[in-house]
Amino acid sequence: MTTDNTHPRPPALVVDDLRVRFDYPRPAVSGISLHVDRGEILALVGESGSGKTITAQAAIGLLPTAAHASGSVRVDGVEVLDASEAQLRSLRGDRVAMVFQEPQTALNPSQTVGWQLRQALRAHRRVSRAQARRRAVELLTLVEIDEPDVRVDQYPHQLSGGQKQRVVIALALANDPVLLLADEPTTALDVSVQQEILGLLRRLRDHTSAGILLITHNLGVVADIADRVVVVQLGEVVESGDVHEIFAHPTQPYTRQLLAAVPRLPDGLDGAAPGNSVPAGTDDRPVLAVENLTVTHPGRFGAAPRTALDDVSFTVRRGEVVGVVGESGSGKTTLGRAIGGLVPARAGRILIDGDSIATLPRGQLRAIRRKLAFVPQDPSASLDPRFTVAESIREPLEIQDIGTRTERDARVADLLSAVALPRPFADRLPHELSGGQRQRVALARALSADPELLIADEPTSALDVSVQARVLDLFADLQEEFGFAAIFISHDLAVVERVADRVVVLRGGRVVETGDARTVLTTPTDPYTRALVEAVPYPDPVVQRRRHAVAGVSHAS
Repeated sequence: MTTDNTHPRPPALVVDDLRVRFDYPRPAVSGISLHVDRGEILALVGESGSGKTITAQAAIGLLPTAAHASGSVRVDGVEVLDASEAQLRSLRGDRVAMVFQEPQTALNPSQTVGWQLRQALRAHRRVSRAQARRRAVELLTLVEIDEPDVRVDQYPHQLSGGQKQRVVIALALANDPVLLLADEPTTALDVSVQQEILGLLRRLRDHTSAGILLITHNLGVVADIADRVVVVQLGEVVESGDVHEIFAHPTQPYTRQLLAAVPRLPDGLDGAAPGNSVPAGTDDRPVLAVENLTVTHPGRFGAAPRTALDDVSFTVRRGEVVGVVGESGSGKTTLGRAIGGLVPARAGRILIDGDSIATLPRGQLRAIRRKLAFVPQDPSASLDPRFTVAESIREPLEIQDIGTRTERDARVADLLSAVALPRPFADRLPHELSGGQRQRVALARALSADPELLIADEPTSALDVSVQARVLDLFADLQEEFGFAAIFISHDLAVVERVADRVVVLRGGRVVETGDARTVLTTPTDPYTRALVEAVPYPDPVVQRRRHAVAGVSHAS
């Protein structure tokens, strides 16, 4: 693409000494400066509360009304901070657009994909219905959706998660903006779909020459597609530079801390030693045996029933952690719910300590369920907002009538100490805690009745990388101290490799591979498992781009 040197185009985004404060003692943003050139991907990295999203909101003119902003934010040379509402409406979607983290909430469920794309087009230009439809199909083709002329007439619920994210990107590209703000665009996606979306963003950058501000806490994603990196902490820039330099020679302790906290699979190009098939602290007695389990979900609105699990078999020994991995729709969550007795089995058996949960009388089933506990993905949704921390931890003991009031209080105090929360936290409510602290409370609550088997469903997926690392360390410490067995369900293979002794790989409700976690996740034998492993971005730009080279993927910058 040629450039008119007499009238050079301004950068896609220039942020100069941005300061944003609310009615709190500490500003949300304290003097952040950065720029995004056209055709460049800049990663903005930091933990929750670092000011990443506030910076993006300032760039699109969507700061909350209570925010007080100063400094300068220019998109394609146009100042945003002091722009009128009419100027901002003209700017949004035309020069700057946003790709949201969760496509399910970004799309209107009651309107077709084509209707939503037409609305985006008509917001900035006069086009006929036929022209708008043609452009909608062109946009769906651009984001590489299969059968775009069919998808344009479908509703969001008829699309997969990856297809919905592609539609969100198509909406952002509708009016050829110079700047895309991508706020955690792959966090909610499986690793294979994430790989597809990252490749799409690379190709779109090359095709449209738009600048991309990528907001993420996933350093594997940063290593995969970013050209430069800006690291922020508590609203301030602590380090910035070329992606290779930041990863190879970080100068600031905070950057080194973030990089050290990232769970990573051993580099498959270099090989990896197999792990131990029998972890220390286990015995051969299974606390759980799943035998030929089949679960079928009934069809709705005349649709045929769907088989969620098909002839699944595996065991969990005492003191053992078994990871369950697979893409969305593979049956991971259904498996956990079936083991907990929340989903009926059509065929097969689930045995806990040798007893089948399907044939036990109600009284004995209640006793069996005391041996199980769940750790949810989002503790904010699972903890009662009216209960204090102590009441949340104590509640399972009261429901199951375990111990006296004095013994229950002592158990709460012991568990608070075990999950490294200070005693005064017992009187706090969930909204007074950070995400990591709420997850610690969820772990303490799950362990209150001393279960034999813990079922953890994506327990760290919503956490920042450093908080995730601390929670995973805590999980390992608690598992060693209390000796419980665990099923650890996750789509993050690096996390599973870190905590699990063995792994079960599900695809379409069937087990395609199982074995020692280190062996399966570094030298898989099944093509599906191999594809999942190869899709995990490695948090090192040299290694990750070497993988692209081996796979024949272009990485022009």
